[in-house]
Amino acid sequence: MNKTDESFKDFILDQLSEIDSVGARRIFGGHGLYQDETFFGIVHKGKLFFKIDESTVGEYRKRKMKPFRPNAKQTLKSYYQVPVEIIEDADALREWAEQAVQCQEQKRKG
Repeated sequence: MNKTDESFKDFILDQLSEIDSVGARRIFGGHGLYQDETFFGIVHKGKLFFKIDESTVGEYRKRKMKPFRPNAKQTLKSYYQVPVEIIEDADALREWAEQAVQCQEQKRKG
């Protein structure tokens, strides 16, 4: 984990600070984002990925965003990269994060 990744993670947490109980834990050589125990995002190599489902993936694809690929042999299609313009807009980022949390909670309910 380099200093740039650590700074990026801190920036993301700061952008999401108005959402209750959001934090980060180390995973996959990056950080997982959680709201309480709900895992909804990944910070990895200077990029942010959020949990998606059929109801939200269209917004990511419309912006030409790609699924999370931690390495050449692995792709997690249920997490998509968040566009820079969303990351830089705290209100938009909170909205997308809340949708990602809902996607994860819906999945858990089955």
